[in-house]
Amino acid sequence: MTLTVVPALLLLLLAAFAPELAAAASSSRRTIHQPPHFPAGLASLYRSSGRYAVADNGTVKPFTAHYFPQELDHFTFTPNSSRVFSQKYLLNDTFWRRKPTAGPLFVYTGNEGDIEWFTTNTGFMFDIAPEFGALLVFIEHRFYGESQPFGNDSDKSADTLGYLTSTQALADFAILITSLKQNLSAVDAPVIVFGGSYGGMLASWFRLKYPHVAMGALASSAPILQFDDITPWSGFKDTVTQDFKSESLNCFSVIKAVWDVLDDRGSNETGLLELSKTFRTCKTVQSTDSLTNFLYTAFIYTAMTDYPTPANFLQNLPAYPVKEMCKIIDSFPAGADVVEKAFAAASLYYNYTGDQKCFQVEGGDDPHGLSGWDWQACTEMVMPTTVSNESMFPPFNFSYEERSERCLASYGVRPRMHWITTEYGGHKIDKVLKRFGSNIIFSNGMRDPWSRGGVLKNISSSIIALVTEKGAHHLDFRSATKDDPDWVVEQRRQEVEIIHGWIDQYNKDIAQM
Repeated sequence: MTLTVVPALLLLLLAAFAPELAAAASSSRRTIHQPPHFPAGLASLYRSSGRYAVADNGTVKPFTAHYFPQELDHFTFTPNSSRVFSQKYLLNDTFWRRKPTAGPLFVYTGNEGDIEWFTTNTGFMFDIAPEFGALLVFIEHRFYGESQPFGNDSDKSADTLGYLTSTQALADFAILITSLKQNLSAVDAPVIVFGGSYGGMLASWFRLKYPHVAMGALASSAPILQFDDITPWSGFKDTVTQDFKSESLNCFSVIKAVWDVLDDRGSNETGLLELSKTFRTCKTVQSTDSLTNFLYTAFIYTAMTDYPTPANFLQNLPAYPVKEMCKIIDSFPAGADVVEKAFAAASLYYNYTGDQKCFQVEGGDDPHGLSGWDWQACTEMVMPTTVSNESMFPPFNFSYEERSERCLASYGVRPRMHWITTEYGGHKIDKVLKRFGSNIIFSNGMRDPWSRGGVLKNISSSIIALVTEKGAHHLDFRSATKDDPDWVVEQRRQEVEIIHGWIDQYNKDIAQM
């Protein structure tokens, strides 16, 4: 079997999710395409089978696919604005309570990819739906998955991609939810929006922009503060570094040393041939950049998905995979080659099952349809990231000017560097949201690199930060298992309790109208 290493998108959202989604980090020596906040290498856990998603373990999670006639442009009245495209959404009404009053709608605000990926990896919503009698709705983000406004030509130019913005996406969600409630004769049913990574950013922004549509939001691993100068730019890579360093100083040192060795060995054709053999590439690589990206992706995604139980979210991985990677590095004898050590560790990510014969590290395509994120990162999602000298990654400085020139060359447009904080806020968020916001849960795990751009402290009695020291990227959204540690169980319990409070108060208010 051959494993194709899906190249990370050119800009980091990040954001992962989704962010996120992948920022291009370049130095005088190398260009590194960093992974998206919501992983581009997403391996679907489920096989589509009619109206059901059938998991590899035989579990059936039913949902039906529907398509909503969505307007192209919600903010102008030009002739083209009324053009309609089909927006995909998924429903699960297995648990929905219709009488005596309609149960709540739990709506997932879709990320930068096929909505089925997020549906089948957000088991938490399925787990809690029976308790609430909730209707589950998962809405696909425009320009991703099947929701392509211009079909196969949707990402061909700025003329079409110009309709791909977060504000258009939020308006899509608002219109679809409102129409759905009317069609289901559930106009008064409360709506809670859920989202992870970029989807979590959208969920929190949706609550702020459309409080009359959604009366609460659960935003998991949502780096809404990863813009401008709100968050230290080195935070993402510093967190990845600390994750590995906390397991083993030797592991950290090996990874920190490998980048210069790769550059030196790959400076000629003979060296590239030898490195290709070490990395078991399907074809001889043309540049060390691809090998650097190979390692970057493995280490960053493993840190993001450092879950306490085995998971098959991006790849098949054991519990606490960062610890397991470092065990591999530490098992080598003193004086062993650092490149071989680093490759062996990365192989845990790419080949834990041991069935890959070679790795396609160059020329891979984008089978998951995530290319739209590069446009978003070249327009409004400008999330600066740097690498400090203390990091296990090579130092890198972010430049607004370089980003602007790259985007101009790629799309003929320049980013609006500070649009997100203008549109949604972010500066002094504790003081601002305390004055007018309510009913938002921001959940983060501190082993997730994106947590450094998240809300980590309570803002008010109803804008709550739930933070776990050992949590990883939207761990709380994963299905519950018998092996979940107590702190994950408690985090989810608190989320359910808070949502119950929101809905109880909403129903009391409705009854008094």
